[in-house]
Amino acid sequence: MKYNVKITGIGDIALDFLSENMIILFNDNAPAELAEISVLHEISELTGDVAVGDQVTICDEEYVVTAVGDEALHTLKKMGHCSLKFDGADTPSLPGTIHLKGEKNPTFEVGKYITIQ
Repeated sequence: MKYNVKITGIGDIALDFLSENMIILFNDNAPAELAEISVLHEISELTGDVAVGDQVTICDEEYVVTAVGDEALHTLKKMGHCSLKFDGADTPSLPGTIHLKGEKNPTFEVGKYITIQ
């Protein structure tokens, strides 16, 4: 397992981004202005690089990584931050984005987990 974090909070407008098939992740020590737009999670170490083909589980929903932006690994390691885009794209739209393919957008719930393997 490369990453395993428990969701500790959901910002007031974080889930609004699901209308654009995306979500923003941050460690739960994010500043208030970032916390309100983010799904917050406990701080944990990323033990390996996220790569195309990796399996991501978000609140019991499964996804496959289809593209990884150039900055996504750096920010995920340093701040638990990246954008997840649920569009199955094979080319990153932005440097901090990880693209995922799955059946539907996840339903986020405090206390559930996000894992990457």
